[in-house]
Amino acid sequence: MKKRGKGIACMFYPIGFTSYPNPGSAFVKVNQDGTAVVFTGATDMGQGSTTVLAQIAAEELGIRYEHITMVTGDTEKTPFDLGSVASRVTYIVGNAVKCAAYEAKRILLEVAAEKLGVSPDGLCAADGRIYIKGLPERFLEISEVARYAQMGKGRPPIGSGSFNPITTFLDPETGHGKPYGAYVFATQIAEVEVDTETGVVEVLRIAAAHDCGRAINPMLVEGQVEGGISMGIGYGLFEEMVLENGVVKNPQFTDYILPTSLDMPEIRVAIIERPEPTGPFGAKGIGEPSLLPTAPAIINAIYDAVGVRIRDLPATPEKILKALRETEPAKV
Repeated sequence: MKKRGKGIACMFYPIGFTSYPNPGSAFVKVNQDGTAVVFTGATDMGQGSTTVLAQIAAEELGIRYEHITMVTGDTEKTPFDLGSVASRVTYIVGNAVKCAAYEAKRILLEVAAEKLGVSPDGLCAADGRIYIKGLPERFLEISEVARYAQMGKGRPPIGSGSFNPITTFLDPETGHGKPYGAYVFATQIAEVEVDTETGVVEVLRIAAAHDCGRAINPMLVEGQVEGGISMGIGYGLFEEMVLENGVVKNPQFTDYILPTSLDMPEIRVAIIERPEPTGPFGAKGIGEPSLLPTAPAIINAIYDAVGVRIRDLPATPEKILKALRETEPAKV
């Protein structure tokens, strides 16, 4: 017999640790053709962080995204970075890129202000142009301003920026303190079908609502959530490292089981945008938080379906059948 159930799980997760220094940094230069180059040590592991950092630079500089070149990962040429850990890159390095871009833009605005006869604070940069606020017909191309800044004023439009959330450290005795700069929140609901004859669980649907601050790139946010859910399904139902006397007995993917595309359910993602005042354009992060509610939502759904509580992950068919026999021996 197959029985269906639904489960829900909520979580909050910290972004940008503060218990010890956590700096991000970047260099930005605007070329005389109106393009720009961003240098940062942050490495993209496939999550799309380089794309997001380029979008942040483009937005701050007023230069089209396609005209931003990213130089990343090689700390011989770029500032050092702590890496893609603790879901920090958008929040920490994004702030650094924004600061560096602002510094380069400020030079452009000051140079353009002389030509347009207004204060730098009366100017905006967008779509490759610098224009007077409220008078978009009075503009200069950023390429023209960059050339004049370099050759006419001797002020190359370059910038450097860094961001380090205030390091607070924790009380060495109690562990109390403010360990992170920001927090994200999420809820996921899973619907499963449990075969009471075999113990096999099929995840039918997952609905995921995630707060990530401002979504710099909504498509990447959805991709991160979907990827996190696949990891959460693996954590909840499949992945188990078997140790015997300190030796891993299943070191190959032939017997360390990962979910495949055939195991993925229908996923519906809702992005909840609550801009974070300290984040770049209000962004926080979405990496690790995306997988956290998945396994508990599935386990709660199994309980709703067949009335057994699995507390030792993964919830394999053997464990579910054993739990069913213990609770309903006459029916299994």
